[in-house]
Amino acid sequence: MRATHLRVGRAALSRTTLSREAYRALRSAILNRRLPAGARLVVRVLAEDMGLSPTPIKEALAALDREGLVVAVPHRGYRIPTITPHDIEELYALREIVEGLAASLAARRGDERLRAQLERLLTRQRVCVREGNVEGYGDLDLAFHRCLREASGNRRLSRVAEAFNGQIRLLISTSAQLPGRLPVSLREHEAIVRAVKNHDPAAAEAAMRRHVQQAGMALMAHLANTPR
Repeated sequence: MRATHLRVGRAALSRTTLSREAYRALRSAILNRRLPAGARLVVRVLAEDMGLSPTPIKEALAALDREGLVVAVPHRGYRIPTITPHDIEELYALREIVEGLAASLAARRGDERLRAQLERLLTRQRVCVREGNVEGYGDLDLAFHRCLREASGNRRLSRVAEAFNGQIRLLISTSAQLPGRLPVSLREHEAIVRAVKNHDPAAAEAAMRRHVQQAGMALMAHLANTPR
């Protein structure tokens, strides 16, 4: 079926909508590991598989590249990045410092609005844990950390963290699938929120650092037990 005739209900999809749908489908496939790390993504092949023209596929891949979920390879299309144990060590060492500082500053500066935002995120995360919705939990995990960074009032800190968000999101999708990790991660988030509510910067930073450390350790253990 030609992409220009693809329909939902009775309305023909616009190019923008097609690009958005291609983005969502590819993003979900990457985060759920239906497209594995290291896989090469060829526009022509994807267009054929999805029944679309190349244009929305290219636009979707460009958006995923900006997000850090794919990497552009000159003259060869795109590939899904492979993250090594060394990458995890570096990323999580940096993340522990950045996210710990963000939690401390947020606890010091936070108000009722921040506490309400965090509670709403926790509520939605609990639903994802009950339903086993790994992709949804991963997106909410990122939103939880972004909320604290924005509440920190430190714009440079936020920019540093956003620079490696794509790789972190890929790793979250892996760690969230580890047996028992989802409810543990949720409890760690709850401890962070309690400290923020109590306006306790030291406790908030300590809870955040423990959370990041545990996530990194779970990932490293998973990689160590994964056949190469």
